[in-house]
Amino acid sequence: MPIEVGVWQIIDNKAQKIDFSALEFESRLEDILTDDISIINPDILLIGRQVPTSYGKFIDLLAIDTNGHLVVIELKRNRTPRDIIAQLLDYGSWVRDLEDDDIAGIFSEYTRKHLPNCEGKSLDQAFCEKFKINEMPESLNESHELVVVAGELDDSTERIINYLADEYGVAINAVFFRFFKNDEKEYLTRAWMIDPGQAEIIVEEKRVKLPWNGEYYVSFGGEHRNWEEARKYGFISAGGGSWYSRTLGILEPRGRIWVNIPGGIGYVGVGRVLESAVPIDEFKVDDGHGNQVEISSLGLDISKCTTYQQNAEKAEYLARVDWIKTVSVDEALKEKGFFGNQNSAAKPRTKKWINTVDRLKTRFGVE
Repeated sequence: MPIEVGVWQIIDNKAQKIDFSALEFESRLEDILTDDISIINPDILLIGRQVPTSYGKFIDLLAIDTNGHLVVIELKRNRTPRDIIAQLLDYGSWVRDLEDDDIAGIFSEYTRKHLPNCEGKSLDQAFCEKFKINEMPESLNESHELVVVAGELDDSTERIINYLADEYGVAINAVFFRFFKNDEKEYLTRAWMIDPGQAEIIVEEKRVKLPWNGEYYVSFGGEHRNWEEARKYGFISAGGGSWYSRTLGILEPRGRIWVNIPGGIGYVGVGRVLESAVPIDEFKVDDGHGNQVEISSLGLDISKCTTYQQNAEKAEYLARVDWIKTVSVDEALKEKGFFGNQNSAAKPRTKKWINTVDRLKTRFGVE
């Protein structure tokens, strides 16, 4: 069913509902998202607005994620479900053929028109700055995602999106925004039709229905996360919001994980989960003198992450790992076609994941 979102203001212990205004909001939505695309997804970089296609149509917004996959974002406005979905699929058919230099050109034109202070900055530079990495993935646009942005989500749009994803494995989703105004204050709410943390996995499972091979994928990286610390103290972590940390909950003790540093770095370790993820406040390690202390007390890079007491929503979570084999970042293993995913942890069921694990077993020398 379409998602319904309401907002109430508490005045003298009584709830007063705040009315929403879809039409006023729709006219401003593209500007709001252009100013801060992280409202949709904190792990994407906006690279184009009103991007012209080769057949005279214009994509509202075009973004790229940490794996170099493109994200086509189209505002529903007042179009019918049939029109918006047909338009989005048409854009997808055009986007899939974009080469690396085409994407770089789109970004260059975007900065020239909309970011004059950044004009001359390369896509490579912007990508590395955004995702805090040293180099981009070796190849871009190996896959793409389609996103409908709507002020209201109707039954028909939902049915079509579910049908395309479930029956044909189309990477399509919808994000539902509502705009509320109370006196001079304005509010924005967001809800996804399909949990974006699972959408990619769901689509891949529908495309190729394979059994899970029992091997977990883990993405490790970002500000204050130091791989050498993770190797030494035996952990993987994620945080900065439930968007990032929640998928660590799927990791079960004794499960084997393969750790990838995104952004074209590569795979750096394989290990066994010893304990389920806990907030950084509760994670203790040996201080080198036989004492068990909170890792946040050691003055490490990871110590700069948010604790549960500081902010429960943005807290860093750590899962304890017994490493089987690790390598340094400089020795990271990467090959064209290796599996990559934005989730902090995942249970992929794709042929690409099975092939990736088989290759990693050989290269790490792990049975």
